[in-house]
Amino acid sequence: MYRLPGQCPICGGELIAERLSCNACGTALEGTFPLSRIQRLNEEQWQFVELFLRSEGKLTRVQDELGLSYPTVRNRLHDVIRALGYEVREDEPAQESRQELLSDLAEGKTTVEQVLHLLMGK
Repeated sequence: MYRLPGQCPICGGELIAERLSCNACGTALEGTFPLSRIQRLNEEQWQFVELFLRSEGKLTRVQDELGLSYPTVRNRLHDVIRALGYEVREDEPAQESRQELLSDLAEGKTTVEQVLHLLMGK
């Protein structure tokens, strides 16, 4: 079974459902049914959300699972937030985040430019 696509594969426009049916009794509903925000996520974003939830919202766990730097994982989270139609709040990183950024830098998982960008909020 495939996930319901949220965007038109031709133009990228928003898709709507026009017919819903019950596999058990055969009842069908016809009309215009807009998709929820989360159904509009693309496959990569959807997989990120599933991993994020399995990781109990801990970006460091997501980072370890994907083998990516903390800033990259955070950017992917921001991408999902924007795709859901919300603004990303660009706060100054917390002390714990700063330490993670420095650890990523020491391990070569990120660059000095990325760390400075995140720390300076630019």
